[in-house]
Amino acid sequence: MTPDTSQTPKTTLSRRETRVLIQDAGLIERPTKTRWSAKRTVSVALAGVGALGLVAAFVMPSLGAFSEPAEASTSLETPSAFQDSLAEAQVYAADENVEPLALEGSQYEVYVKPKPKPEPTPEPEPEEEGSSGSTTSTSTPTPFYSGGGSKEEWLTAAGIAESDWGYVDYIANRESGWNPNATNPSSGACGIIQAYPCSKVPGSGYNPVDNLRWANGYAIQRYGSWASAYAFWTSNHWW
Repeated sequence: MTPDTSQTPKTTLSRRETRVLIQDAGLIERPTKTRWSAKRTVSVALAGVGALGLVAAFVMPSLGAFSEPAEASTSLETPSAFQDSLAEAQVYAADENVEPLALEGSQYEVYVKPKPKPEPTPEPEPEEEGSSGSTTSTSTPTPFYSGGGSKEEWLTAAGIAESDWGYVDYIANRESGWNPNATNPSSGACGIIQAYPCSKVPGSGYNPVDNLRWANGYAIQRYGSWASAYAFWTSNHWW
């Protein structure tokens, strides 16, 4: 048999319990809580107010120093504002041809350039009596030929020899195609032979007989004959 033995259980203490036991034994002192008294609170408040007053005593003069340049700059800008107002007044009076003006008691001078006078508008010239918007020609247009007849009848009436009819026919065909009313739009030559100018033909340049009679005299006087006139035309395509 084994003898009965009593086993003592192990006890483990925490740090807090250990500290409390040590304090109870008087080995360490207990920490005491610091409490603010009413007197101490008032003292701290008064000290804070004094500190604020000291800060204000140093800050206020600095603020005053910053405000003085602003006032000085405002006073310096006053003459410029005055000058601007005066310049506007001078511009307003420019229409009166204001002479150069000097400010009394000031070193500034303002010159206002006179406004140039507008140039007069030219008046329209009066129209002459009897004139109209469109120009009408005073010359009477030459009437075109409206009568009948054949080229043989016209040649006979113009007094051209029958032996020359072939030369006349060749030139007339190429000048007008035997059209009594043919007109050159650029030169104004007219008639069967294209007389130029048309007013040179005695009678009417559009009358075939008058035109051929004038052409007969022109051919003989200039070239000597209708044969020579024909030869010149075939070489130069004009006569």
